[in-house]
Amino acid sequence: MTLRLLVVDDHPVVRDGLRGMLGTQPDFEVTGEAAGGAEALTLAEALRPDVILTDLRMPEPSGGTLIRLLLERVPDTRILVLTTHDTDSDVLPAIEAGAIGYLIKDAPREDLFRAVRAAARGETVLSPSVAALLLARVRPQWSAPRALLSAREHEVLTLIAEGRTNREAAAALFLSEATVKTHLLHIYAKLEVPDRASAVAAAHRRGIL
Repeated sequence: MTLRLLVVDDHPVVRDGLRGMLGTQPDFEVTGEAAGGAEALTLAEALRPDVILTDLRMPEPSGGTLIRLLLERVPDTRILVLTTHDTDSDVLPAIEAGAIGYLIKDAPREDLFRAVRAAARGETVLSPSVAALLLARVRPQWSAPRALLSAREHEVLTLIAEGRTNREAAAALFLSEATVKTHLLHIYAKLEVPDRASAVAAAHRRGIL
């Protein structure tokens, strides 16, 4: 069975990359591409794809609003979010709107392929950082201290606390070393500390780690 896919992203390079990547699989067919929410709605109704892979922050409608509108118009289509954003304000509205899966764009290609097939079967697929965020939401007594950091920042800090270098943390999370350094700077700012050791100490003191 060939799965018919619609790719929605406002960056042409990303759309081209996804089309090329997905096209390597014999059971995938990218039937259309959209650069924004309005175009996605039109194409979804016309093409009736099995799975829509969509970013969240695009020309309106976007995010949870776009997902709700898509499911109103093509209720049998599965929505798989593929984005760089894994904060509460992005993840929760998307899941609540009806997205069956949520992947971060740095996921390995094999994970993306598995996610598309699982979504088509009606199975929920989540990146580890997103799963951790949702688990934290249903366990508030555990999540309250760590809510200060995003799920990705918590992953980075956990690896740093284990003694990993920036390069090792980047490899473990399939990120660039520069991205890990950016996450660390955000962590320092949020914890009001100057360096790695202080960040780890502060995180333990606050119950984040």
